[in-house]
Amino acid sequence: MHHHLLSQRPGQQPPNRRRLLGALALVCWPWGAGQAAGAAPRPQASFPPAPPAPFPWPPQLAREAPEGVDPQGFLVSEKLDGVRALWDGQTLRFRSGRPIAAPAWFTAALPAHALDGELWSGRGRFDAVSGMVRRRQPVDADWRALRYAVFDLPAAAGPFAERAAWLQQWAASAAPPHCLAVQQWALPSRQALQRRLQAVVQAGGEGLMLHRASALWLPGRSGQVLKLKPLHDAEATVVGHQAGRGRHAGRLGALRVRSDAGVVFEIGTGFSDAERTRPPAPGTRISYTHRGYTPAGVPRFASFLRVRED
Repeated sequence: MHHHLLSQRPGQQPPNRRRLLGALALVCWPWGAGQAAGAAPRPQASFPPAPPAPFPWPPQLAREAPEGVDPQGFLVSEKLDGVRALWDGQTLRFRSGRPIAAPAWFTAALPAHALDGELWSGRGRFDAVSGMVRRRQPVDADWRALRYAVFDLPAAAGPFAERAAWLQQWAASAAPPHCLAVQQWALPSRQALQRRLQAVVQAGGEGLMLHRASALWLPGRSGQVLKLKPLHDAEATVVGHQAGRGRHAGRLGALRVRSDAGVVFEIGTGFSDAERTRPPAPGTRISYTHRGYTPAGVPRFASFLRVRED
């Protein structure tokens, strides 16, 4: 990793190479790892200065990882199948910016610094978590089962490796019990990345996230953050319905949707019976999975995933 290749803000000095390598070592601590006997005490968390108000928006978003992506230069973590939650120093918010009705005790011990993470309660529980956190009145017992898994410090100065190291320090010394810092791995090769992906998926996980270790925080969708899954996922807007036939007569046969690239195509699989009876209305944003694209840019084997509620 070469610190002279870091993207810099105007007037910002490139990070010291020793400091960045130290951050890389620190960030690979596992979640909740205890202090080794006889080891020196870990430093107390002291976040870098908080970004000025208002909270920077939109949040940082990921692109699909290209085929054969090389993980060198990235830090890799599990892609948690929770609900994205951003803490602006005062309010917990969905990706859209809409406030989340969280219990006061859940947010009381969060720092003044902005955080980015997922509300999560284990692999394969997205639907359950989504239902819990979207209630107008939070149910305390539900929130006791949730964890706030934090993976970034939005708009903080310094490369991602340093920001992730700050979070590990915070998780080890000052975070409330329901918060954790997402573990980051430095993987040496494409083969190691595929082995990690296979292990996560076999254990019931969704996939992996790759954050470029040297990247500064930027709002919006960025090639500095990549998501790697056995299936690709994307979003589209419903533009119409196609009537079903046979066993689906009188119900939805397929959704006609427009991708963010402007390609109109149909999605005919992935729906429950209830979704076929009451399909998403035109104008609704949905998520779908696919396996790459045709030469014309149409997603291959597109399958409905869920309505985007944020």
